Amino acid sequence: MIRTAAAVPYTPRWAPLLEIATVASVVVATWMALVWAPPDAVQGQVQRVMYVHVPSAWTAYLAFIVVFLASVGWLWTKRPVFDAIAVSSAEVGVLFTGLCLIAGSIWAKPTWGVWWTWEPRLITTAVMFVMYVGYLLLRGLSTDLEGRATRAAVIGIVAVVNVPIVHLSVLWMNSLHQLPTVLRPGGDPTLDDRMLAALMTGMLAFTLLYAWMMVGRVAIERARQERIIDARGR
Repeated sequence: MIRTAAAVPYTPRWAPLLEIATVASVVVATWMALVWAPPDAVQGQVQRVMYVHVPSAWTAYLAFIVVFLASVGWLWTKRPVFDAIAVSSAEVGVLFTGLCLIAGSIWAKPTWGVWWTWEPRLITTAVMFVMYVGYLLLRGLSTDLEGRATRAAVIGIVAVVNVPIVHLSVLWMNSLHQLPTVLRPGGDPTLDDRMLAALMTGMLAFTLLYAWMMVGRVAIERARQERIIDARGR
C-alpha cells in the first residue's frame, strides 16, 4: 500500500496546524497583493509581481542558509536528520529560486523591455540556482549515505557565500535592478505603507509555505534513510 506524506512516521503532530496557518496566510497575502495594496504610481499593475518575486527570493535565501546550518550539523554530529534537512531545504530552495527568476523575468519584460539582461543581480541569482542544482545532482551520483552526505555538506557550506553576494550585488556593482526596498543598509523601507504590509504578509506566507514543505520533505527523506539503513543491516 502506498503511504501518504501524512502517514510517514517522522511527520510531527503539529503539521496539520502548520498546514492550516500556511493556507490561511497565502489566502490573505494573495488578497492583499491583488486587491488591497495600491498599484505603483510609475509601473502600474505590473508591480504586483513584486509580491511573488521578493518573497521567493527571501525564501530561497532562507532555504540555503538552512542548508548551510544543517551541513555544519552533519559534519559536527553525523546525525542523519541533518543531512535530511540539508537536502530537503536545497530542493525547496531551488524551487523558490526558479520561481524568483521566472517572476523577475515577467516583471522585467514590461519594465526593462527584455525578459533577461546580463546584469549583476540576475547573473548572481542564476549562478546560485545552478550551484544548488549541482549540489542536488552530486548527491545523486552515490548511494553511500555517509560519504554522499559529507561531500554535499562541504558544498552546502561553501555555496552559501553566494547568498549575500546576490543580495548585495546591486550595491556593489552598476545594475539595472532596483536597490533593496526593505533590507536597505542604513535606511528605512521606501514602499508605501500598504505595499509594505502586503509584501511583509507575503514574506510571512512564503516562510510558512517553506516550513510546511520542509516538514513533509524531511519526513519522506528520513523514512528513505531508514529504509537504506535497514536494508544494509539485513
